[in-house]
Amino acid sequence: MMLRAKASSLMPPARTGAPAWMFPQPAIASTTFTALASGSRAAAAGAPAATDPFAIANALSAAAASASTSAAAPPSTSTGTRLHASAVKLGVSADTFTANHLLIYYAKRGCLASALDLFDETPRRNLVTWTAMVSAAARGGAPDLGLALFSSMVRTGFCPNEFALASALGACCQSVVVADVKLGCSLHGLAVKAGLDGNPYVGSSLMLVYAKHGRVAAVERVFAGIAPASRDVACWNAMLEGYATNGRGYDAMRTVVLLHRSGMAADMFTYVSAVKASSITCDLNFGRQVHGLVIHSEFESNTSVMNTLMDMYFKAGQKEAAVGIFGKIQWKDTVSWNTMISGLAHDEDERAAADCFFDMSRFGCKPNQVTFSVMLRLSGAKESASLGLQILGLAYRHGYSDNVLVANAVINMLSQCGLLGCAYGFFCNLSVRNVVTWNEMIAGYGLHGCSEDAMRLFRSLVCFGARPDEFTYPAVLSAFQQDHDARNHEQIHACVLKQGFASCQFVSTSLIKAKVALGSVLDPLKIIEEAGKMDLVSWGVTISAFVKHDLDKEALFLFNLFRVDCPEKPDEFILGTILNACANAALIRQCRCIHALVVRTGHSKHFCVSSALVDAYAKCVSSITKDAILYNTMLTACANHGLIHEVLSLYQDMTQLQLAPTPATFVAVISACSHLGLVEQGKLLFSSMLSAHGMNPTRANYACLIDLLARRGLLEEAKGVIEAMPFQPWPAVWRSLMNGCRIHGNKELGLLAAEQILRMAPNSDGAYVSLSHVYAEDGDWQSAEDTRRKMAENQVQKAQGYSSVEI
Repeated sequence: MMLRAKASSLMPPARTGAPAWMFPQPAIASTTFTALASGSRAAAAGAPAATDPFAIANALSAAAASASTSAAAPPSTSTGTRLHASAVKLGVSADTFTANHLLIYYAKRGCLASALDLFDETPRRNLVTWTAMVSAAARGGAPDLGLALFSSMVRTGFCPNEFALASALGACCQSVVVADVKLGCSLHGLAVKAGLDGNPYVGSSLMLVYAKHGRVAAVERVFAGIAPASRDVACWNAMLEGYATNGRGYDAMRTVVLLHRSGMAADMFTYVSAVKASSITCDLNFGRQVHGLVIHSEFESNTSVMNTLMDMYFKAGQKEAAVGIFGKIQWKDTVSWNTMISGLAHDEDERAAADCFFDMSRFGCKPNQVTFSVMLRLSGAKESASLGLQILGLAYRHGYSDNVLVANAVINMLSQCGLLGCAYGFFCNLSVRNVVTWNEMIAGYGLHGCSEDAMRLFRSLVCFGARPDEFTYPAVLSAFQQDHDARNHEQIHACVLKQGFASCQFVSTSLIKAKVALGSVLDPLKIIEEAGKMDLVSWGVTISAFVKHDLDKEALFLFNLFRVDCPEKPDEFILGTILNACANAALIRQCRCIHALVVRTGHSKHFCVSSALVDAYAKCVSSITKDAILYNTMLTACANHGLIHEVLSLYQDMTQLQLAPTPATFVAVISACSHLGLVEQGKLLFSSMLSAHGMNPTRANYACLIDLLARRGLLEEAKGVIEAMPFQPWPAVWRSLMNGCRIHGNKELGLLAAEQILRMAPNSDGAYVSLSHVYAEDGDWQSAEDTRRKMAENQVQKAQGYSSVEI
């Protein structure tokens, strides 16, 4: 009997509400499978084939094992109920050994009420009895009851084993009442006292408790205290989860690599945490490697792993890859559909997200509160109430009308659609509200500039005893746009200082924006000084607010202050904004300084920055007199960006200011004429170089003229310019002529140009290819083939085209 009891104590406690790897499953000590099966069949038939408690225990073990491995829908307790009845009939239900097996069965089936009844009726309880009951409470969603039972067990005089401690720690992770880490530390002390702190079951549960409360250093110490030979995959997963939960993505990635190098086989929870780490660090390359391991390990059939991969690709902007992952998921659950809908909504693909939502119902998957929240907010973004009201009707039908997450989304949707009256009516009729609910309604008023309504609601929030958070203040501050709001703004500012949110950058940035909107300059500077260190985003929003309200010189002052205060380099948004300030104030010297900074920080090729730079120089030019070099810079910049009309406009301005052009001026202007097909104007400009300005055209000027003539089909005239110019022809001008011949179908002149190019550059692959095209477009396929063959005979190979991506 004692041997049986000792064997049953090896059975791990079940722990509900957390990943399965939190609760390692050692082997169950039992009799042969034949005996178990026969006992189970006898009990299922309703006839107690065995008259001793061991047969009933064996049958219960078999039934519990089948419950843990079965993937079927809600488990049935009929077998256990019949076995329990047989035990009562045989008079062994009060036997501790049989009661323990019944408790374990009910725990695995999630029947907490039956387990409690049986526990109360058990007169003699041992360590296994208490451990099974603690496990049943944790698995049954009653963690606080499980912790109370564990305390009673210790007070009774039992020394907990590793399974009892692991169950209590699992309940500690789930408990809402236990909001701090003190109980976890007490359990840790108990584990040290019992010599179980190095046990992998206890260690993995301890790591999860510390991870939940952000104690990453404690997680690392517990992990280090487990002998390397004893660490199973659950220990590694707990370490991974500790890093991932607390945003330590690179540490999680390093742990994944160490686990892989150790040769231990990863499970689904390893891959889930590894993919999370990739999302945290935005390292898509690492995520793709993990994806490859998932395929290699044949985990593509696991829905949870595929859901996490899909989320990673969406966050990385790889929409097509995410959609492909979704298509490969064999058993799509609600999380799969929610991830897909959220990803499409974030990608601003409203139509696809709506179609996916309707497909979700068609395929028999029931939406939950997350689904409705995403769809309602998406409907508000479209500013069309019809779809939002339909989604709201579906939410009512599915019983989510009182769900606070859905209610918050409804208020957001109605506010975005301009239905503030309906939003406030819905808000007033809610039975349950949290601070987010108040924030959504206040933000709705702020969106439409209803400052008095926003302020009234804010006062009501405080009167009801709710504590505003860091999102409440920006919501109410967004409504202050007029001078008469200054008094309200001062009241909010006082509340921010009183509640200790002045150091929160999100709140201080909103204060600055509101102060600037009210026309104040000194107050925002004071707030910046009081806020201390500000991050890159806060500086960007602040500088943008100053520029938006035409405080350009003040924005430049802030920009200089930012460069002194913030160790980070300015990003493309800050540089683009400050260049707009230079353009508005026509500050050419500051523009040149920021241009140098743009080049130094590597943002010169960014579209927003380069466009702002061109615009700033263009606007600064109008305020400066007698600067031909600046005009040439602008002309060249506009020509390089394809702004042809701007080139001609700038040249016209230059002429009106009577600034002396240079050969570089005419290169840009004649090139612009070439792209617009203004042949006569281009020829006149070329002639004016000598006649009006007394300068001899350069090689670059002649190249522009020849390109202009060849593009418009004036091939003989272009050939005449080549022969008459005071320079020896070079391959580029003959190439311009040959391209014109190919476009306009002049085979004879194209042959001449090709011969000249090959004479000057015999290894020019472009000449052979262009000549072959000339023959082909004229229908002379034999000559085209001969040209290709000659190219091969001369061992000239066409350079392969390629694309380059700069990272």
